[in-house]
Amino acid sequence: MSESTESWYLKHEEPNRSCFLAMRGIVRKSDAEVEETIKYGSPCFVYRGRAFCYLWKDKKTNDPYFLLVEGKHLSNLALEAGDRKRMKVLRVDPNQDLEVTTITSVLQEALDLYRSGKIKTKKRQL
Repeated sequence: MSESTESWYLKHEEPNRSCFLAMRGIVRKSDAEVEETIKYGSPCFVYRGRAFCYLWKDKKTNDPYFLLVEGKHLSNLALEAGDRKRMKVLRVDPNQDLEVTTITSVLQEALDLYRSGKIKTKKRQL
């Protein structure tokens, strides 16, 4: 974990810090090719060169959420589009246990868009 990534997680107060770290762990375990970076001031998870998921914090409630880049292609009822046309969010309550089954299902559905070629990725380097 780079210093900038680590410092992003550490700057948050509890319970958000622990929640974000748990969210990060779930995303990183979703596929061996998932890489983490910081984009737009938040953790961004990339699959084969394409951003697929961000960890974000609601400006009004201060609660963490997953931002799925190609959310318009995802059908899970737990996702919210709001005013967004392309992306959807999966909200989490930092004071409750994470719904790992739902989160994992959403992440796998998102990654399947990239794995199947529906969303183009950069070619693998051998």
